[in-house]
Amino acid sequence: MISLIKEYQPEEPVSEDIWTALGLPSRGTSLFDLVRTGLPFEFLDRIASLLQIKREVIAKAICVSPQRLARRAKAGRFSTVESDRLVSLIAVFQETLTLFEGDVIAAKEWMNSPVRGLGSKRPLEMLGTRVEANTVLDLIHRLERGVLT
Repeated sequence: MISLIKEYQPEEPVSEDIWTALGLPSRGTSLFDLVRTGLPFEFLDRIASLLQIKREVIAKAICVSPQRLARRAKAGRFSTVESDRLVSLIAVFQETLTLFEGDVIAAKEWMNSPVRGLGSKRPLEMLGTRVEANTVLDLIHRLERGVLT
């Protein structure tokens, strides 16, 4: 008998953390120096590929207009502020992957869905400031511990 209900098959979990896959330190003075100098533009394509999110969506999430994105491509480097926002995106996605046990599709879906604990905002929309990114990280940590309020 053929089943009409598709059985859930989680995506292949990410075998290593995002930081390692990108070749970025996750903390410390090396990361500080990279952010201060500005991440090389090619990291955008690496991040987009790894997170399976279009680069235009990432640019919007870190508050970079299409015109500014074109300027950054020409310059070959992001500004300090933009690099900081990219690092926040990586940190939030890494924690989201942990929450969803390495399931990239589930993590991506959650990042793109309105979340009640964030005032019905999408986590991907909350990367423009450190305060917003920290709020998303705080919610993820509460969800991991089962604390919903």
